[in-house]
Amino acid sequence: MTEPEIQFLDGPRSRWLDFKFVVKVCIEFIRGFRALHFTGPCVAVFGSARFAEDSQHYKDARALSAEIAKMGFTIMTGGGPGIMEAANRGAKDVRGRSLGCNIVLPMEQHQNPYLDKWVNIRYFFVRKTLLIKYSYAFVIMAGGFGTLDELFEAMTLIQTKKIQEFPVIIFGKEYHKDLIEHIEKMKRTNTISEDDLKLFLITDSIEEAVAHIRTCIKKFGLLHEERKPVSWLFEKH
Repeated sequence: MTEPEIQFLDGPRSRWLDFKFVVKVCIEFIRGFRALHFTGPCVAVFGSARFAEDSQHYKDARALSAEIAKMGFTIMTGGGPGIMEAANRGAKDVRGRSLGCNIVLPMEQHQNPYLDKWVNIRYFFVRKTLLIKYSYAFVIMAGGFGTLDELFEAMTLIQTKKIQEFPVIIFGKEYHKDLIEHIEKMKRTNTISEDDLKLFLITDSIEEAVAHIRTCIKKFGLLHEERKPVSWLFEKH
């Protein structure tokens, strides 16, 4: 009889099971670090897996990611279908690098076909850490619970200065209007500060999004006059 899969936060259990879980998590992180260490500077694109190729959200993600890839950044996503596929596809459209950090789910979410490299991760919190660790900007497209989780994780880490003040783009004013209204409500009730509204840009413009990323990350010395050859992003320094 095979041992049941150990789940995180499934209630009290023995120290032995907790120890085994910690070992599994460490192995997941090591696998992720080994797979992604030489990827070069990335921009993470988050969004729903449920949008088809003919969706405007898919088209926007593909076009925006292509423009970001032209700046020399690797496009990193959750590696699945929908917006993730569109973003990786946009990078490949311009011969940019395309990575995926794919979550292993019971419904068998497979990686999309536009990835140069990917790693399969069992735990959401490990995957989210890897997506944030290697990214110098975060693009939030239309999405669901997971996308909002990634958005607020990134903004919380920036707000609390656990990571540097990397640009956050919320793309799609109409889709996100209720979210922005709620953020404004948080400001009015002083649960966030006025300065926290500067942590993100809300836009419908690909040009404005790209310009914002370009302006914000100059301090990190990552921009070049021309996009370097694809091999540059995987060189070992």
